[in-house]
Amino acid sequence: MADKQKAGAFDIRVVIAALIGVYGLVLTILGIIADPAEVAKADGLNINLWGGIGMLVFAALFVLWSRLRPIVVPADPDKTPAE
Repeated sequence: MADKQKAGAFDIRVVIAALIGVYGLVLTILGIIADPAEVAKADGLNINLWGGIGMLVFAALFVLWSRLRPIVVPADPDKTPAE
């Protein structure tokens, strides 16, 4: 078991979470500073704020998932798991 390590920052879930998190942060900020006239166009629903919060929650769940169930890769790429 000593010859295995976690994928860490190279796990695709972390990359996806970072991308979704940045977009969510931008949308959340845009939702906070939204013009009331624009909110009124959407029938009173601040979609940027709610969409941004949803994306931040989604990104947090992806990071949590990658921390709780990390991808384990062999330390030596030439070895196969059966060796």
